[in-house]
Amino acid sequence: MTPKEIIDLIKAKNIEILDLKFQDFPGTWQHFSIPVSQAVPEIFDEGLGFDGSSIRGWQAIHASDMMVVPDPVTAVIDPFTECPTLSLICNIVDPVTREQYSRDPRYVAVKAENYLKSSGIGDVAYFGPEAEFFIFDGIRFDQNAHEAYYHVESAEGVWDSGSDNGPNLGYKPRHKEGYFPVPPTDSQQDIRTEMILEMEKAGIVVEKHHHEVATAGQAEIDLLYDSLTRMADKMMMYKYIVKNVALRHGKTVTFMPKPLFGDNGSGMHTHQSIWKGGQPLFAGDKYAGVSDLCLWYIGGILKHAPALCAFVAPTTNSYKRLVPGFEAPVNLAYSSRNRSASIRIPVYSPSPKAKRIEVRFPDPSCNPYLAFAAMLMAGLDGIMNKLNPGDPFDKNLYDLPPEELAKVPSCPASLEAALDALEKDHEFLFKGNVFTRDVVETWLEYKRTKECDPIRLRPHPYEFALYYDA
Repeated sequence: MTPKEIIDLIKAKNIEILDLKFQDFPGTWQHFSIPVSQAVPEIFDEGLGFDGSSIRGWQAIHASDMMVVPDPVTAVIDPFTECPTLSLICNIVDPVTREQYSRDPRYVAVKAENYLKSSGIGDVAYFGPEAEFFIFDGIRFDQNAHEAYYHVESAEGVWDSGSDNGPNLGYKPRHKEGYFPVPPTDSQQDIRTEMILEMEKAGIVVEKHHHEVATAGQAEIDLLYDSLTRMADKMMMYKYIVKNVALRHGKTVTFMPKPLFGDNGSGMHTHQSIWKGGQPLFAGDKYAGVSDLCLWYIGGILKHAPALCAFVAPTTNSYKRLVPGFEAPVNLAYSSRNRSASIRIPVYSPSPKAKRIEVRFPDPSCNPYLAFAAMLMAGLDGIMNKLNPGDPFDKNLYDLPPEELAKVPSCPASLEAALDALEKDHEFLFKGNVFTRDVVETWLEYKRTKECDPIRLRPHPYEFALYYDA
């Protein structure tokens, strides 16, 4: 859409409010709203001011003035507001220099796409994430000087099988048996359907939805691939829709990678490919029907995977999911069809257009703009340096004998280790000025001081079981 088309849409749909959304540094949507009387075409060039010092990871208070500039391409009628509201995703601009803000995650994604084009390798990178999440009936948590707890409420949770709070009708997915059961065991079919219908109204093409492996309402909704920045935009709207539809039903959604002990966590397997001139570049005559360029891209992802984890698995909770020997694909290897490898080459279709790779260690707590951009930069580094990914693994990596498994590298064991890897390996991100030193240094500082240190300072409840009688 153009600014003029936005004005026409406002009149046609009797829109009364414009809601201006943008993403903070860690990856959460923020917003403010204006009446349509202020929706003059100039705001799409000049923008509107806000306080950047109040946004996580952004400006210092002595340089707080920032501008949002709405992107008309992102216009969507908000399905959750009483008053007719048009939602627009914004870019962030410095009011003094009029340059786009280096710590705006969306700007990093745009620069990654521009770098791909300038490299001559391709003209579009397609991403297709498969985000998993939990739909709970309630959640309580707290931590203070003398206690720490969380309590998940789910009528679908297998632990609720013995409850006498009202009629207990059974039909609860057992641990690790939640994949594809029909209702009534799948109690959330209608909620997920409502979610995808709202996504379709917002211009997001959905491939499928289903119950996932875990008990207690684990779900997955898969989106049709799109270009990097637009898919990151869609992932933000995806989260917004999923959470608000759940709220309509008196339920709550979390994209935490590992909210339950003893069952599967939530990943975000991310399909990706590069095209040029309308032709797929990952199809070829090598292993699993891929090209040399695709194998080099895989080589780049594998080489930089420890550093990538700082962006694609960016929470301390991520590493409760990425544990060797359990369900998550932590082994840094590639394979065809093999879901125990961290990179899989799907073989569902013989069409060259379907040829892609699936990176399996990311999770949905990530900032999609930064995560997609970082993976593209790693893959492009692999292509430019013709990095050989080694031999594929066509056997179950979970069942390898210890001496053989020791030869396969794995993801970092903690967020601290991932941040250390990023500190040592980040030059590939700086090409084309896609990620700046300011972005990487701020990310490292924020994650260490706001997340790693607070977790390290607090005793864990299970430590009392292990050590109280020491």
